[in-house]
Amino acid sequence: MKQTALITGASSGIGREFAKIHASRGGNLVVVARSGDELFKLKEELEKDHKASVYIIGKDLTETGAAKAIYDELKNEGVTVDILINNAGFGGLGAFHERDLEKDLNMIDLNIKALVSLTHYFLQDFMAFNKGRILNVSSTASLMPGPLQATYYATKAFVTSFSNALHEELAETEITVTNLMPGATETKFGKTSGMDKTVLFDKTASPETVARDGYNAMLEGKLNIKSGLTTPQKIMMSLLPIMPKKVLLKQIKKMQQVED
Repeated sequence: MKQTALITGASSGIGREFAKIHASRGGNLVVVARSGDELFKLKEELEKDHKASVYIIGKDLTETGAAKAIYDELKNEGVTVDILINNAGFGGLGAFHERDLEKDLNMIDLNIKALVSLTHYFLQDFMAFNKGRILNVSSTASLMPGPLQATYYATKAFVTSFSNALHEELAETEITVTNLMPGATETKFGKTSGMDKTVLFDKTASPETVARDGYNAMLEGKLNIKSGLTTPQKIMMSLLPIMPKKVLLKQIKKMQQVED
């Protein structure tokens, strides 16, 4: 029986690649994003190439009640979700006191509130049948504070902590929660956040690679998976536990300053 995956932020980047991977492996899809036009293009592509059934929901997840509306719509349509991939998210570069507060609050709504809400609603169904997989897209940014991206790094720290806690809560069930932590990836995120002008985005991973690593880790029920890291970034990650916090903060801030 074909499994249906619900993927947020599916119109581009890593989310689009998740959809292509799942369809190529014989699955059906519910794809969610603000961009309805891009979702229709994705639907046509996947139905043609993989004979997948693709259900489109054009929804802004920062809107109050959006997650519940998605859950209720699928219930009314008789669509059963077997896999939940919380991929939607965005960041923003700049000193916190200089940034538009509404943008940071919207970031919290999308990166945290929508993810928690969707997980809560669909986990009820997973528990009822004692099966299901959840993949939350966090970031390697979740492992450290982020001067000049204070809110974004903090939201991703929440995602990693939340995902790991659920993984253990569900350890005695057939439901798994996997946390994907990509490094800098070649998606719209870089340009949208302004990070494409920083040294962190000098070398980026392909969204195909990151999505494949995350999807496979989810199928294996892994706790955490890092993907898309360069060798220097891997070394830095290994040093995080022993690096003095003030030294780390200065280094992160320097890497996130816009290059001339």
